[in-house]
Amino acid sequence: MRYKGIMAAIAAGALALPAGAHAGLLDYVGQCVPFARAASGIQIFGDAWTWWSQAAGRYVRAHTPRVGSVIVFARTARLPLGHVAVISRVVEKRVVMLTHANWSRQNGERGHTEQDVTLFDVSPANDWSQVKVWYLGVEGLGGSVYPVEGFIYPGAAKAAPGLSGKNPDDIAALIDAYAR
Repeated sequence: MRYKGIMAAIAAGALALPAGAHAGLLDYVGQCVPFARAASGIQIFGDAWTWWSQAAGRYVRAHTPRVGSVIVFARTARLPLGHVAVISRVVEKRVVMLTHANWSRQNGERGHTEQDVTLFDVSPANDWSQVKVWYLGVEGLGGSVYPVEGFIYPGAAKAAPGLSGKNPDDIAALIDAYAR
């Protein structure tokens, strides 16, 4: 099966990449759910907002980001299907980087994968219940605050290699987060 055929099968939910496989994962264009499933190894299906409840009893759920964990954004009017993304790097207590699909517009289109995007915990209790996400359209943190359910840890599943770039810019992530 050619690469585009493989990615189409992933998007349709008909194929899950085995843990550790990423054949062109960062070239993926599509929805966030198939990307997060393939990138994290977490085998949950359905809309992003359902992942938190589906993970109960199957995967460890927590409120602290770890590399390879999936962050579950709550369902809101702005995100009616929720959103899921994979943590690619922990920069410091309130700043991490994530790799995800279908967030920023690239060349006028949604669906593209973005690597090492800044995610900033803006919750009053410093508990990752509210975040701001870097958005390509403004080349910085967007103005919206998104509620988060928490993080799903992949357990024995292994995150795909290449989630984080070879030289992620921790300093830029900190500037994005703290320079207002």
